[in-house]
Amino acid sequence: MTEEGKTGLTHLGADGRAELVDVGGKKDSVRTAVAAGGVVMAPETLQAILSGNAKKGDVIAVARIAGIMAAKRTHDLIPLCHPLALTKVTVEIEPDESLPGLRVEAMARVTGKTGVEMEALTAVSVACLTIYDMAKALDKDMVITQIRLLEKTGGKSGPWRAGSADHGPAAG
Repeated sequence: MTEEGKTGLTHLGADGRAELVDVGGKKDSVRTAVAAGGVVMAPETLQAILSGNAKKGDVIAVARIAGIMAAKRTHDLIPLCHPLALTKVTVEIEPDESLPGLRVEAMARVTGKTGVEMEALTAVSVACLTIYDMAKALDKDMVITQIRLLEKTGGKSGPWRAGSADHGPAAG
């Protein structure tokens, strides 16, 4: 434990119980996060999705909406996440023949006291799950893969980008 009686983990109180972090004293800043992931599938499944031949409808459009909706509900899904008044969420879904499959990228933005990494990651996760759900009649062997944070900006810690040598703030 630290001198203040805390464990050093922000979501644990002095007695070790989980608690929502008090961000009331933090300054508002514009914060963004970008996350990505993918769904690997048979080439025939990808072609069926792209040609609009999935029985459940437009897989990409529905997955995009599901990802946006999920970002808005992150605090309901992930314990100890603050509810945020998101100012922007985008979900882009692109075919990638090299997988083969679909790549998903989400961006979340807020002007506030806490970051939006979990919102971007949740958007990607739910979009990928929706792709699987809508195409599982065609291909139960699909694999959801490589969900990760790509970058974040804002807040006291500043910008960060995946692959930075020290896993600290990204270079200018």
